[in-house]
Amino acid sequence: MNFLFAWRYFKARKTTNAINVISWISIVAMMIGTASLILVLSVFNGFEGLVKSLYSSFYPEIKISPVSGKQINLTAEQLAQLRSVKGIAHLSLYVEEKALLRHGESQSIVNLKGVDDQYTSVNSIEQHIVKGNFNTGSEEQALLILGAGIESAVGVQTDRNIIPLEVYLPRKGEVSLTDPLNALSHDTLNTSGTFMIQQEFDNRYALTNMQFVKNMLSMDPDVYGGVEIALRPGLDPAPVQLQIRKILGDGYLVRNRFEQNASLYSVMQIEKWMIYAILSLILVVAAFNMIGSLTMLVLEKKKDITVLHALGADRSFIQRIFLSSGILLALLGGGIGMLLAYLIGLAQMKFHLIPLQGNTFMLDYFPVKMMIKDFLLVSGTVFIIALLASFIPARKAARQQFLLREE
Repeated sequence: MNFLFAWRYFKARKTTNAINVISWISIVAMMIGTASLILVLSVFNGFEGLVKSLYSSFYPEIKISPVSGKQINLTAEQLAQLRSVKGIAHLSLYVEEKALLRHGESQSIVNLKGVDDQYTSVNSIEQHIVKGNFNTGSEEQALLILGAGIESAVGVQTDRNIIPLEVYLPRKGEVSLTDPLNALSHDTLNTSGTFMIQQEFDNRYALTNMQFVKNMLSMDPDVYGGVEIALRPGLDPAPVQLQIRKILGDGYLVRNRFEQNASLYSVMQIEKWMIYAILSLILVVAAFNMIGSLTMLVLEKKKDITVLHALGADRSFIQRIFLSSGILLALLGGGIGMLLAYLIGLAQMKFHLIPLQGNTFMLDYFPVKMMIKDFLLVSGTVFIIALLASFIPARKAARQQFLLREE
């Protein structure tokens, strides 16, 4: 019943035209605020999904690494137990160490990562090969796969490497001050390909054969840098992590993809909530217009309030009418804003209407990912702001004195 009164008050012609103007201004402001909030959150979701997909191209679903240092001991029995864990689809061993790559006068410090033949099964890096192919060679004839930034830094073309690259790695043991070069292992390698994911990886990593790196570092057979694991599709990593910890015991870090990049994901969530808070201010500004509109409506409908009271309406009913009027304005503005945001989002996903300037990212348009939880969050925000904004004029309407006739 109270919504029926609210709808009639909204449609009815007012003696003061400013009330209609302010009401429509509040609706338009609510519409713009709602649409802006949903669109910005959707664009943020698009970038977040893109960044996560890039990280998942390099980071595995579960990673086993040492608590301290760079190496872990894994016996053949432990590896067999790990491979038998239910839910593990693929398991890859790796060794990682800082190295110097040199090509003539050009050189670059890299993270040289030696991987086994299961490496491409635990991530999707093979899909990001932009030159040559993914081939780490053998123990006797290892090959290098360079990040795009490293390829540029050392000045080679990985798919037609004529002069091999010189590789320097720290040798196991103490460094001699009289002959510091003796502390480095040296070899030459040809290249087979280039990968391009994002600068964090492209400028740091070079991949090669794991056994070749172990030989250069004089590592024991049961010593590795860590283990990368791919799970069966749709499987929750938590139970698998628990089983791995039971097998290995203490001294090993067993982290899922989120834990490997906890700081990145935390920052992205903080940024999203900050964006939400800042853009919600648009809705707060719209609420001030709503307060003004409803306050003038209360003054306009003073006689109607008196008549309703004479017909038996109590103060709470009067208050609910004007609360409903505010919610009605919010529903109109918010509903139109959501529909507008949905249509714009669909158009951007299909036609890429708004380009991304600079050509520094993998995409040339703003990515959009609309999520139902964002629509629910924004609709809840609109409702709460409208309810709070309507409370003051509604309370004023309920508290005013009821007079059957003017003095």
